[in-house]
Amino acid sequence: MKLIDRHVLSQCLQTFAIAFFAFVGLLLLQNVYDNLKDLIDMGVGTGAILYYYAVLLPSYLPTVLPLVFMISILFSLGQLHRSNEITAMRACGLGLWQITRSLWVFGAVLAVALFVLNAKIVPWSVEESRSIWDGYSYSSQLKSASADEVGVVNSLAFNNFEEKRLWFMSRFSKYSGRAWGVMVSQLGEHNAEAMRVMASEGEYDAATGSWVLYRGRVISFDPVTQDVVRSVPFEKRVFTDFTETPLTMQLREKRAKDLSMGELSEVLATIPPTGDPDRDQYLVRYYSMGLSPFICLIVVGISVPFAVTGVRVNAFVGLSKAMGLFFAYFALANLATMMGGQGRMNPMLAAVLPPACAALLALWLARKARFA
Repeated sequence: MKLIDRHVLSQCLQTFAIAFFAFVGLLLLQNVYDNLKDLIDMGVGTGAILYYYAVLLPSYLPTVLPLVFMISILFSLGQLHRSNEITAMRACGLGLWQITRSLWVFGAVLAVALFVLNAKIVPWSVEESRSIWDGYSYSSQLKSASADEVGVVNSLAFNNFEEKRLWFMSRFSKYSGRAWGVMVSQLGEHNAEAMRVMASEGEYDAATGSWVLYRGRVISFDPVTQDVVRSVPFEKRVFTDFTETPLTMQLREKRAKDLSMGELSEVLATIPPTGDPDRDQYLVRYYSMGLSPFICLIVVGISVPFAVTGVRVNAFVGLSKAMGLFFAYFALANLATMMGGQGRMNPMLAAVLPPACAALLALWLARKARFA
Protein backbone atom coordinates (compact mmCIF):
# COMPACT_ATOMS: atom_id res chain seq x y z
CA MET A 1 0.00 0.00 0.00
CA LYS A 2 1.38 3.39 -0.99
CA LEU A 3 2.01 6.16 1.51
CA ILE A 4 -0.90 8.24 0.24
CA ASP A 5 -3.27 5.27 0.59
CA ARG A 6 -2.16 4.66 4.17
CA HIS A 7 -2.52 8.34 5.01
CA VAL A 8 -6.08 8.67 3.65
CA LEU A 9 -7.18 5.34 5.13
CA SER A 10 -5.72 6.10 8.57
CA GLN A 11 -7.62 9.41 8.68
CA CYS A 12 -10.83 7.59 7.83
CA LEU A 13 -10.25 4.75 10.32
CA GLN A 14 -9.70 7.13 13.21
CA THR A 15 -13.05 8.82 12.64
CA PHE A 16 -14.69 5.47 11.88
CA ALA A 17 -13.65 4.00 15.24
CA ILE A 18 -14.85 7.03 17.22
CA ALA A 19 -18.19 7.25 15.38
CA PHE A 20 -18.74 3.50 15.56
CA PHE A 21 -18.43 3.31 19.33
CA ALA A 22 -20.47 6.49 19.73
CA PHE A 23 -23.43 5.26 17.67
CA VAL A 24 -23.37 1.73 19.05
CA GLY A 25 -23.21 3.20 22.54
CA LEU A 26 -26.20 5.45 21.85
CA LEU A 27 -28.28 2.56 20.51
CA LEU A 28 -27.40 0.40 23.49
CA LEU A 29 -28.20 3.24 25.87
CA GLN A 30 -31.61 3.63 24.24
CA ASN A 31 -32.28 -0.08 24.69
CA VAL A 32 -31.04 0.08 28.29
CA TYR A 33 -33.40 3.00 28.94
CA ASP A 34 -36.34 1.05 27.47
CA ASN A 35 -35.67 -2.42 28.87
CA LEU A 36 -33.27 -2.36 31.83
CA LYS A 37 -36.04 -1.79 34.37
CA ASP A 38 -37.98 -4.76 32.97
CA LEU A 39 -34.89 -6.98 33.22
CA ILE A 40 -34.30 -5.93 36.82
CA ASP A 41 -37.97 -6.52 37.66
CA MET A 42 -37.62 -10.04 36.23
CA GLY A 43 -34.83 -10.67 38.74
CA VAL A 44 -32.09 -10.98 36.10
CA GLY A 45 -28.55 -10.70 37.49
CA THR A 46 -25.86 -8.29 36.28
CA GLY A 47 -23.90 -10.97 34.43
CA ALA A 48 -27.00 -12.20 32.62
CA ILE A 49 -27.94 -8.64 31.63
CA LEU A 50 -24.46 -8.03 30.21
CA TYR A 51 -24.66 -11.31 28.29
CA TYR A 52 -28.03 -10.32 26.82
CA TYR A 53 -26.67 -7.01 25.52
CA ALA A 54 -23.53 -8.70 24.17
CA VAL A 55 -25.74 -11.04 22.14
CA LEU A 56 -28.00 -8.16 21.03
CA LEU A 57 -25.09 -5.96 19.86
CA PRO A 58 -24.49 -7.55 16.39
CA SER A 59 -28.11 -6.89 15.37
CA TYR A 60 -27.34 -3.13 15.31
CA LEU A 61 -24.37 -3.42 12.93
CA PRO A 62 -26.22 -3.49 9.55
CA THR A 63 -27.73 -0.10 10.39
CA VAL A 64 -24.69 1.42 12.08
CA LEU A 65 -21.89 0.48 9.66
CA PRO A 66 -23.09 2.39 6.54
CA LEU A 67 -23.89 5.51 8.57
CA VAL A 68 -20.58 5.45 10.44
CA PHE A 69 -18.69 4.82 7.20
CA MET A 70 -20.33 7.84 5.56
CA ILE A 71 -19.52 10.06 8.54
CA SER A 72 -15.90 8.90 8.61
CA ILE A 73 -15.39 9.59 4.89
CA LEU A 74 -17.01 13.02 4.96
CA PHE A 75 -15.23 14.06 8.14
CA SER A 76 -11.76 12.76 7.22
CA LEU A 77 -11.81 13.99 3.61
CA GLY A 78 -13.31 17.27 4.80
CA GLN A 79 -10.31 17.71 7.08
CA LEU A 80 -7.89 16.92 4.25
CA HIS A 81 -9.76 19.29 1.94
CA ARG A 82 -9.77 22.05 4.54
CA SER A 83 -6.01 21.73 5.06
CA ASN A 84 -5.46 21.85 1.25
CA GLU A 85 -4.02 18.32 1.18
CA ILE A 86 -6.56 17.20 -1.42
CA THR A 87 -5.66 20.23 -3.55
CA ALA A 88 -1.95 19.40 -3.26
CA MET A 89 -2.52 15.79 -4.26
CA ARG A 90 -4.56 16.78 -7.30
CA ALA A 91 -1.95 19.37 -8.25
CA CYS A 92 0.55 16.48 -8.38
CA GLY A 93 -1.59 14.87 -11.07
CA LEU A 94 -3.53 12.44 -8.90
CA GLY A 95 -7.21 11.86 -9.67
CA LEU A 96 -9.88 11.26 -7.06
CA TRP A 97 -9.74 7.53 -7.75
CA GLN A 98 -6.02 7.41 -6.95
CA ILE A 99 -6.51 9.50 -3.81
CA THR A 100 -9.45 7.54 -2.47
CA ARG A 101 -8.87 3.99 -3.73
CA SER A 102 -8.07 2.81 -0.19
CA LEU A 103 -11.56 3.96 0.83
CA TRP A 104 -13.09 1.91 -1.97
CA VAL A 105 -11.18 -1.16 -0.77
CA PHE A 106 -12.37 -0.47 2.79
CA GLY A 107 -15.94 -0.11 1.47
CA ALA A 108 -15.66 -3.46 -0.32
CA VAL A 109 -14.40 -5.09 2.89
CA LEU A 110 -17.35 -3.63 4.80
CA ALA A 111 -19.75 -4.85 2.09
CA VAL A 112 -18.41 -8.40 2.46
CA ALA A 113 -18.59 -8.06 6.25
CA LEU A 114 -22.23 -6.94 6.00
CA PHE A 115 -23.03 -9.87 3.73
CA VAL A 116 -21.57 -12.29 6.30
CA LEU A 117 -23.33 -10.47 9.13
CA ASN A 118 -26.72 -10.66 7.41
CA ALA A 119 -26.22 -14.29 6.44
CA LYS A 120 -24.87 -15.70 9.70
CA ILE A 121 -24.29 -13.42 12.68
CA VAL A 122 -27.27 -11.04 12.65
CA PRO A 123 -29.86 -13.87 12.35
CA TRP A 124 -28.21 -15.57 15.32
CA SER A 125 -28.18 -12.30 17.28
CA VAL A 126 -31.84 -11.52 16.56
CA GLU A 127 -33.07 -15.03 17.34
CA GLU A 128 -30.81 -15.68 20.34
CA SER A 129 -31.47 -12.31 22.01
CA ARG A 130 -35.22 -12.88 21.59
CA SER A 131 -34.85 -16.36 23.06
CA ILE A 132 -32.85 -15.02 26.02
CA TRP A 133 -35.44 -12.33 26.70
CA ASP A 134 -38.27 -14.86 26.56
CA GLY A 135 -36.32 -17.14 28.90
CA TYR A 136 -35.91 -14.36 31.45
CA SER A 137 -39.59 -13.47 31.14
CA TYR A 138 -40.73 -17.08 31.54
CA SER A 139 -38.52 -17.61 34.59
CA SER A 140 -40.06 -14.54 36.20
CA GLN A 141 -43.62 -15.65 35.43
CA LEU A 142 -43.01 -19.17 36.78
CA LYS A 143 -42.65 -17.72 40.26
CA SER A 144 -46.38 -17.01 40.37
CA ALA A 145 -47.92 -19.22 37.64
CA SER A 146 -47.87 -22.80 36.36
CA ALA A 147 -45.92 -23.81 33.25
CA ASP A 148 -49.11 -23.95 31.15
CA GLU A 149 -49.98 -20.38 32.09
CA VAL A 150 -46.63 -18.88 31.03
CA GLY A 151 -46.19 -17.28 27.61
CA VAL A 152 -49.79 -17.93 26.56
CA VAL A 153 -50.91 -16.81 23.10
CA ASN A 154 -54.66 -16.64 22.48
CA SER A 155 -56.27 -17.49 19.12
CA LEU A 156 -53.16 -18.65 17.27
CA ALA A 157 -53.90 -19.27 13.56
CA PHE A 158 -51.53 -20.48 10.86
CA ASN A 159 -51.82 -21.32 7.17
CA ASN A 160 -49.21 -23.73 5.80
CA PHE A 161 -49.59 -23.05 2.09
CA GLU A 162 -46.94 -25.56 1.06
CA GLU A 163 -48.59 -28.49 2.85
CA LYS A 164 -52.16 -27.15 2.44
CA ARG A 165 -52.90 -27.22 6.14
CA LEU A 166 -54.84 -24.70 8.22
CA TRP A 167 -54.25 -24.52 11.97
CA PHE A 168 -56.18 -22.88 14.76
CA MET A 169 -55.51 -23.02 18.51
CA SER A 170 -57.63 -21.25 21.05
CA ARG A 171 -54.65 -21.10 23.45
CA PHE A 172 -50.97 -21.95 23.14
CA SER A 173 -48.22 -21.75 25.77
CA LYS A 174 -44.88 -20.74 24.26
CA TYR A 175 -43.11 -21.99 27.38
CA SER A 176 -44.61 -25.46 27.84
CA GLY A 177 -45.37 -25.99 24.15
CA ARG A 178 -48.91 -27.17 24.93
CA ALA A 179 -51.99 -26.14 22.96
CA TRP A 180 -55.70 -26.18 23.79
CA GLY A 181 -58.66 -26.19 21.45
CA VAL A 182 -56.72 -27.47 18.44
CA MET A 183 -58.27 -27.71 14.98
CA VAL A 184 -56.34 -28.70 11.86
CA SER A 185 -57.87 -28.74 8.37
CA GLN A 186 -56.07 -30.69 5.65
CA LEU A 187 -57.00 -29.39 2.19
CA GLY A 188 -57.02 -31.52 -0.91
CA GLU A 189 -57.54 -30.89 -4.61
CA HIS A 190 -59.02 -27.47 -5.45
CA ASN A 191 -58.49 -26.55 -1.77
CA ALA A 192 -61.48 -28.63 -0.70
CA GLU A 193 -61.29 -29.86 2.89
CA ALA A 194 -60.27 -33.52 2.89
CA MET A 195 -59.75 -34.04 6.62
CA ARG A 196 -60.30 -32.18 9.86
CA VAL A 197 -58.65 -32.98 13.17
CA MET A 198 -60.15 -31.59 16.37
CA ALA A 199 -58.56 -32.11 19.79
CA SER A 200 -58.87 -30.77 23.32
CA GLU A 201 -55.11 -30.57 23.82
CA GLY A 202 -51.88 -31.08 21.94
CA GLU A 203 -48.14 -30.64 22.10
CA TYR A 204 -45.25 -30.56 19.66
CA ASP A 205 -42.65 -33.32 20.05
CA ALA A 206 -39.36 -31.72 18.99
CA ALA A 207 -37.55 -35.08 19.13
CA THR A 208 -39.71 -36.64 16.40
CA GLY A 209 -40.79 -33.40 14.66
CA SER A 210 -44.48 -34.29 14.97
CA TRP A 211 -47.59 -33.29 16.93
CA VAL A 212 -49.25 -35.36 19.64
CA LEU A 213 -52.96 -34.60 20.10
CA TYR A 214 -55.22 -35.72 22.93
CA ARG A 215 -58.95 -36.39 23.29
CA GLY A 216 -60.02 -35.57 19.78
CA ARG A 217 -61.59 -36.76 16.56
CA VAL A 218 -60.49 -37.23 12.94
CA ILE A 219 -63.20 -36.32 10.44
CA SER A 220 -62.89 -37.28 6.75
CA PHE A 221 -64.85 -35.55 4.00
CA ASP A 222 -65.95 -36.55 0.54
CA PRO A 223 -63.76 -34.55 -1.89
CA VAL A 224 -66.75 -33.72 -4.15
CA THR A 225 -69.79 -33.30 -1.95
CA GLN A 226 -67.90 -32.35 1.24
CA ASP A 227 -70.15 -34.71 3.21
CA VAL A 228 -68.72 -36.39 6.29
CA VAL A 229 -67.46 -39.83 5.31
CA ARG A 230 -65.96 -40.99 8.59
CA SER A 231 -65.51 -39.68 12.12
CA VAL A 232 -63.01 -41.53 14.32
CA PRO A 233 -62.42 -40.52 17.94
CA PHE A 234 -59.08 -40.95 19.70
CA GLU A 235 -57.65 -40.50 23.17
CA LYS A 236 -54.06 -39.91 22.03
CA ARG A 237 -52.65 -39.88 18.52
CA VAL A 238 -49.32 -38.95 16.96
CA PHE A 239 -49.56 -37.08 13.64
CA THR A 240 -46.20 -37.56 11.93
CA ASP A 241 -47.38 -35.61 8.86
CA PHE A 242 -47.92 -32.46 10.93
CA THR A 243 -44.39 -31.04 10.82
CA GLU A 244 -45.19 -27.38 11.50
CA THR A 245 -43.22 -26.12 14.47
CA PRO A 246 -44.68 -23.75 17.07
CA LEU A 247 -41.88 -21.29 16.28
CA THR A 248 -42.88 -21.10 12.61
CA MET A 249 -46.48 -20.44 13.61
CA GLN A 250 -45.46 -17.67 16.01
CA LEU A 251 -43.29 -15.92 13.42
CA ARG A 252 -46.42 -14.88 11.52
CA GLU A 253 -47.44 -12.91 14.61
CA LYS A 254 -44.28 -10.75 14.45
CA ARG A 255 -43.47 -7.70 12.35
CA ALA A 256 -41.32 -8.27 9.28
CA LYS A 257 -38.60 -5.88 10.52
CA ASP A 258 -38.20 -7.94 13.71
CA LEU A 259 -37.32 -11.14 11.82
CA SER A 260 -33.96 -12.39 10.57
CA MET A 261 -33.37 -13.39 6.95
CA GLY A 262 -33.70 -17.07 7.87
CA GLU A 263 -37.00 -16.45 9.64
CA LEU A 264 -38.28 -14.36 6.73
CA SER A 265 -37.42 -17.17 4.33
CA GLU A 266 -39.21 -19.66 6.59
CA VAL A 267 -42.32 -17.49 6.77
CA LEU A 268 -42.41 -16.85 3.02
CA ALA A 269 -42.34 -20.60 2.36
CA THR A 270 -45.67 -20.92 4.17
CA ILE A 271 -47.46 -17.95 2.54
CA PRO A 272 -49.40 -18.37 -0.73
CA PRO A 273 -48.08 -16.31 -3.67
CA THR A 274 -51.44 -14.58 -4.02
CA GLY A 275 -54.26 -13.70 -1.70
CA ASP A 276 -52.26 -13.03 1.48
CA PRO A 277 -51.96 -9.29 2.31
CA ASP A 278 -48.90 -9.86 4.53
CA ARG A 279 -46.69 -11.50 1.89
CA ASP A 280 -45.51 -8.25 0.29
CA GLN A 281 -44.14 -6.76 3.52
CA TYR A 282 -42.08 -9.90 4.18
CA LEU A 283 -40.77 -9.86 0.61
CA VAL A 284 -39.75 -6.19 0.79
CA ARG A 285 -37.87 -6.79 4.02
CA TYR A 286 -36.19 -9.93 2.65
CA TYR A 287 -35.00 -8.23 -0.55
CA SER A 288 -33.86 -5.12 1.34
CA MET A 289 -31.67 -7.16 3.69
CA GLY A 290 -30.13 -8.96 0.72
CA LEU A 291 -29.26 -5.65 -0.98
CA SER A 292 -27.95 -3.87 2.13
CA PRO A 293 -24.23 -4.81 1.68
CA PHE A 294 -24.07 -2.76 -1.55
CA ILE A 295 -24.86 0.38 0.48
CA CYS A 296 -21.24 0.51 1.69
CA LEU A 297 -19.94 0.94 -1.87
CA ILE A 298 -22.66 3.46 -2.70
CA VAL A 299 -21.63 5.41 0.42
CA VAL A 300 -18.12 5.82 -0.99
CA GLY A 301 -19.46 6.96 -4.35
CA ILE A 302 -21.60 9.64 -2.71
CA SER A 303 -19.32 10.75 0.11
CA VAL A 304 -16.03 11.19 -1.76
CA PRO A 305 -17.17 13.75 -4.36
CA PHE A 306 -19.49 15.32 -1.80
CA ALA A 307 -16.57 15.93 0.56
CA VAL A 308 -13.82 17.04 -1.81
CA THR A 309 -15.92 19.50 -3.80
CA GLY A 310 -17.37 21.27 -0.77
CA VAL A 311 -16.26 24.56 0.69
CA ARG A 312 -13.42 24.71 3.21
CA VAL A 313 -15.42 25.10 6.37
CA ASN A 314 -15.34 23.37 9.72
CA ALA A 315 -15.02 19.60 9.32
CA PHE A 316 -18.06 19.05 11.48
CA VAL A 317 -20.12 20.20 8.52
CA GLY A 318 -19.36 16.71 7.19
CA LEU A 319 -21.37 15.28 10.05
CA SER A 320 -24.42 17.38 9.19
CA LYS A 321 -24.06 16.38 5.53
CA ALA A 322 -23.89 12.72 6.49
CA MET A 323 -26.91 12.92 8.75
CA GLY A 324 -28.90 14.78 6.09
CA LEU A 325 -28.06 12.23 3.39
CA PHE A 326 -28.62 9.33 5.77
CA PHE A 327 -32.07 10.48 6.85
CA ALA A 328 -33.05 11.34 3.27
CA TYR A 329 -32.10 7.81 2.20
CA PHE A 330 -33.99 6.15 5.03
CA ALA A 331 -37.02 8.39 4.47
CA LEU A 332 -37.10 7.14 0.87
CA ALA A 333 -36.50 3.55 2.06
CA ASN A 334 -39.36 3.76 4.58
CA LEU A 335 -41.70 5.24 1.98
CA ALA A 336 -40.83 2.51 -0.53
CA THR A 337 -41.19 -0.17 2.17
CA MET A 338 -44.61 1.15 3.16
CA MET A 339 -45.83 1.25 -0.44
CA GLY A 340 -44.38 -2.18 -1.21
CA GLY A 341 -45.88 -3.68 1.95
CA GLN A 342 -49.32 -2.27 1.10
CA GLY A 343 -49.25 -3.68 -2.42
CA ARG A 344 -48.95 -0.26 -4.08
CA MET A 345 -45.51 -1.12 -5.47
CA ASN A 346 -43.80 -4.31 -6.56
CA PRO A 347 -41.84 -5.67 -3.54
CA MET A 348 -38.62 -6.08 -5.54
CA LEU A 349 -38.92 -2.53 -6.89
CA ALA A 350 -39.60 -1.21 -3.38
CA ALA A 351 -36.39 -2.84 -2.14
CA VAL A 352 -34.26 -1.81 -5.16
CA LEU A 353 -35.50 1.78 -5.51
CA PRO A 354 -33.63 3.40 -2.55
CA PRO A 355 -30.17 1.93 -3.32
CA ALA A 356 -30.73 2.54 -7.05
CA CYS A 357 -31.49 6.24 -6.42
CA ALA A 358 -28.43 6.47 -4.18
CA ALA A 359 -26.29 4.81 -6.88
CA LEU A 360 -27.52 7.29 -9.50
CA LEU A 361 -26.69 10.17 -7.16
CA ALA A 362 -23.21 8.68 -6.69
CA LEU A 363 -22.65 8.47 -10.45
CA TRP A 364 -23.83 12.07 -10.94
CA LEU A 365 -21.54 13.35 -8.18
CA ALA A 366 -18.61 11.32 -9.52
CA ARG A 367 -19.06 12.79 -12.99
CA LYS A 368 -19.37 16.29 -11.55
CA ALA A 369 -16.20 15.82 -9.46
CA ARG A 370 -14.20 14.38 -12.38
CA PHE A 371 -13.12 11.15 -10.69
CA ALA A 372 -10.37 10.36 -13.12
